[in-house]
Amino acid sequence: MTIPLGLALPQTRQYSLGTDVPDVARTAEQIGYESLWVFERALFPEPATQGLYDMDGVPWPDHYRNVADPLVTLTLAAAATERARLGSSVLVAPLHLPFQLAKALASLDAASGGRVVAGLGTGWSLDEYAASGVRPFEERGKVLDEIIEVFRAVWGPDPVRYDGELTKIASAVVGPKPARRIPIMLAANNKKALRRLVDHADGWVPVGMGAEQLAAQWRQLQDVAAERGRTEPIRTVLRVNATYTPKAYDGSDRRPFQGSVDQIVEDVVAHAAVGLDEIFLDLQSTPRDAQELKDVATEAYEKARAAGV
Repeated sequence: MTIPLGLALPQTRQYSLGTDVPDVARTAEQIGYESLWVFERALFPEPATQGLYDMDGVPWPDHYRNVADPLVTLTLAAAATERARLGSSVLVAPLHLPFQLAKALASLDAASGGRVVAGLGTGWSLDEYAASGVRPFEERGKVLDEIIEVFRAVWGPDPVRYDGELTKIASAVVGPKPARRIPIMLAANNKKALRRLVDHADGWVPVGMGAEQLAAQWRQLQDVAAERGRTEPIRTVLRVNATYTPKAYDGSDRRPFQGSVDQIVEDVVAHAAVGLDEIFLDLQSTPRDAQELKDVATEAYEKARAAGV
């Protein structure tokens, strides 16, 4: 049985934001991709003060040097498409004021006819928090908790009331409302984050780093859900950070989703076997331009479908 496939939109510096995003979004929908996705990278510290994902000695990838704003990117895609869902994996939510982020997502959902999927995370970059965090890095989990609560309040019926540490709404009409209930998805890879997801979110947005690791994380999440008595299904959308190469990567050090389209699809098949609801491919880092990205995306879609995904 096939599952929905999505595609990440071109946000990095080799692409023209105003022309390539609508073009790729429109083409992806025509190919058959059912969702379009963005990520958030606020800045690129130079020199780096910490490694990628806070791992010592791991450099930030060069394509992080120039990443377009995720909500602007999704808005451009929304105007160029009709059916594809518009998702974030992820917005670094504590870099945004809760009320303004709730308004922006509600407006985008209303404008797009109910297509937004709000994937949120807490981030890991100290430099991004220094530049834009609404509270110190150490309070990021607490901020995310309030953001989720503010979303629910602002997107709910009027009059809206909320009394939090960052957000205080005595009583107000807040519009536009979303066209339908916006799903809230969370990145979660530790026990506390998993509990937050189980208690307050609709789904999970993991990153593919190996099928066995993903399966173990999924079992852990299901265990937490059982412990906390959750009966509502948890939707799973896997982010695939692919490193495409025109020729097959033949090194023994090949990472998951590294290499030719055939190798990437092989890894997609392995991860899909874990039992996911949706997978989206981020292929944008290595293509030279939008045309190559569209060509690779077309080939990947066709081969994934041929492989039964």
